[in-house]
Amino acid sequence: MYEIRFHGRGGQGAVMAAQALAEAAVLEGYYAQAFPYFGAERRGAPVRAFARIDESKISIKSQVYEPDVLVILDESILEIDPISEGLKPGGKAIINTVKRPEEVDLGIEVECGTVDATTIALETIKAPIVNTSILGAFARVVDIVPLESILNAIMNRFGEKLGHQSGVMNAEAARIAYQKTVVGRSKGTRKVVGKKMWLPTWNEIPIGNTLSPGEIDGIVVGPGSMTQNLTGTWRTQTPRYSKEKCIRCLRCWFSCPEGCIERLEDDYERWDYRYCKGCGICAEVCPADAIEMVRGVYEW
Repeated sequence: MYEIRFHGRGGQGAVMAAQALAEAAVLEGYYAQAFPYFGAERRGAPVRAFARIDESKISIKSQVYEPDVLVILDESILEIDPISEGLKPGGKAIINTVKRPEEVDLGIEVECGTVDATTIALETIKAPIVNTSILGAFARVVDIVPLESILNAIMNRFGEKLGHQSGVMNAEAARIAYQKTVVGRSKGTRKVVGKKMWLPTWNEIPIGNTLSPGEIDGIVVGPGSMTQNLTGTWRTQTPRYSKEKCIRCLRCWFSCPEGCIERLEDDYERWDYRYCKGCGICAEVCPADAIEMVRGVYEW
């Protein structure tokens, strides 16, 4: 059995990528399954999706804990999650990045394909949705499903859901990514540390499931616990504020859905980049063009 784990962010299409890959495998005569795992968060939150491919029927239903292949749609997740945890020593990885394979530190040395899927997606489908580009790179690195079957699966899945032209554009993104993928070996110096989690037993859960504020083994629980969830690592673009252009209308301050814009005493603003997800609403509502969204993660 071949097991693949996708890591992306809500809105990048990790789930559709896993489904399209499974469909491509079925077109090749394999059995396959694909399913996602994500919480109640909005776009930008880390998302996992899984695919299994086998010559026999697949009865296992669990998540993929020891993948043969990692597919990473967003490089920044490497900084917040132990992504390579469980990857088999002979496994492979495909990463959306501008770096070459030898510059990518996964914490394990494996065969690695890198591609700037974001730029390819922006140039072909005009949106930073990198799922089909990354599938093209997958076909270049992993030989279990050929590119032609992946292109057919993309046409079927995306064409049926979003229209024929969308299928054509997404297939073209995959074809370009296949050609531009660089294959090499990743670095293995990063220390992979599992995330601390609080997994209470039944008798640790209070009646009514309502927790009081508190801290257990360094993990904040109950009301206010989201302060430890630094959602600023989710963003792919960052608002740059120009105080010189600001007319102090406060529309950005009112409109920020995360409350991460601080109103100063003189009515100018300051961003708390630890929690800013880079949604861009502040820039959209600014009537003075005092806020510019810049691709990448910065703090000014």
